[in-house]
Amino acid sequence: MRSKQEITAVVVKHMRLNVTELEHTVIDSSKSMIEYGANSLDLMEIVSSSLRELGLKVPRTEMADLRNIDDFVELLWRHQAAKYQAAVGDAEPR
Repeated sequence: MRSKQEITAVVVKHMRLNVTELEHTVIDSSKSMIEYGANSLDLMEIVSSSLRELGLKVPRTEMADLRNIDDFVELLWRHQAAKYQAAVGDAEPR
């Protein structure tokens, strides 16, 4: 299971790959991706790539009220924790 810091690193990596001029920018996770110049297509690619790399599936409806990068990371972390808990629960003897 990855830490929130590791999940943030994945998201920031995909931001840098998809938004121009972020190569040497320090990313403040309390800001939104839009504040760093991401457009709607960039957002979709950042989200999709991050989910793919983390092996997660998150309903888009759960992302509607996210305000910043920290909110997105928290959502990913909660889904990862639920997935991990389900896997551990399935592995326990009955």
